[in-house]
Amino acid sequence: MIPLLLSAYTATTCLGRGLDATRSALRTGRSGLAPCAFETVQLDTWLGEVASVDDEKLPAALAAYDCRNNRLTRMALETDGFADRARTAIARYGKTRVGVFLGTSTAGILQTELAYRRRDPQTGVLPDDFHYRTTHNSFSLAEFTRDYFGLEGMAMAISTACSSSAKVFAAAARQLELGTIDAAIVGGVDTLCLTTLYGFASLQLTSAQPCRPYDAERNGISVGEGAAFALLERCDRVANTPAAGSVLLLGTGESSDAYHMSSPHPEGLGARQAMEAALRSAGLGITDIDYINLHGTATPANDAAEGKAVAALFGQTVACSSTKGATGHTLGAAGAVEAIICALAITDGFLPGSPGTQNLDPVIPIDYLKQGRPGTVRRALTNSFGFGGSNCSLILGVAP
Repeated sequence: MIPLLLSAYTATTCLGRGLDATRSALRTGRSGLAPCAFETVQLDTWLGEVASVDDEKLPAALAAYDCRNNRLTRMALETDGFADRARTAIARYGKTRVGVFLGTSTAGILQTELAYRRRDPQTGVLPDDFHYRTTHNSFSLAEFTRDYFGLEGMAMAISTACSSSAKVFAAAARQLELGTIDAAIVGGVDTLCLTTLYGFASLQLTSAQPCRPYDAERNGISVGEGAAFALLERCDRVANTPAAGSVLLLGTGESSDAYHMSSPHPEGLGARQAMEAALRSAGLGITDIDYINLHGTATPANDAAEGKAVAALFGQTVACSSTKGATGHTLGAAGAVEAIICALAITDGFLPGSPGTQNLDPVIPIDYLKQGRPGTVRRALTNSFGFGGSNCSLILGVAP
């Protein structure tokens, strides 16, 4: 694929709002996880909840989109100057030439859960102020973002569980290469809801402790929420040649092994196929990768399968870590959040560690970082794998 410039990017998670909060937490090894105190949920687990989301107010003209997911969307868009950079690109290319490609798993499902509490006790009818299409609907996220910027062109929502907001980078890259658009707002947003928390608990996938990716005693995930965005532009379309040190999207790789609805292929087949496809897309070999941000959910099956795939492909030659011990598993937003973490690793020269991980699983032979450390990262690979075997790997690199 043609390299694409990340001309602006931002991330908001339980670590804090924006890039500075994220990089500070990664450098100090701080986790944002805390015991569950969300809504009426009564579960013995830890969460990555973003502070002050419900204090965010949407513009009056977009009130129909009001839900926790779109409040977090606006919060993130207006962080790190991202919205201003997006508006500059829109002014340069035109309202029909900037696409929107966003990923989510549950979108505004919390709004439906809250509406059901207010059903008419006699008829069961939902309240008149509940709008499914602009809240719960997966496309709500993309439609809200398009309307927020007054865009009139291509918009797409991808919902493939935990690979959702990684796959949007690949979808946007295809359109940019075809020339149907000149720039793209990509990313993902997922917020906490009761369905997600009780659902993962029913699958016995949540941990009663902060999650411990790749630990010998790992026993489940810590659900998180987050939002991350990037502005992708073709390098031959931007006003100037990307400056040395700028971050580029170099390659994308997707696969679908369809092994099981909720369990990965035990040998990591789909994971390996996605990583190999990303390397081919970028025209790179295994020795060209300096850091791998692992999917690393801290479930026994997921980490074992991904670890086998990484070990088979890279051996112990590349430093790896999962940052979900810091952010929690942000589900449909994880791909975008962790792509931005890779961008920070490249620009800051710092390889993040794995908060919570104590004793590495000895049967997974990879170079896993429990603590972060300084290091040159010219190219980073990030993995995102979803239920049903929907896999995506991205490669980011530094502009020469």
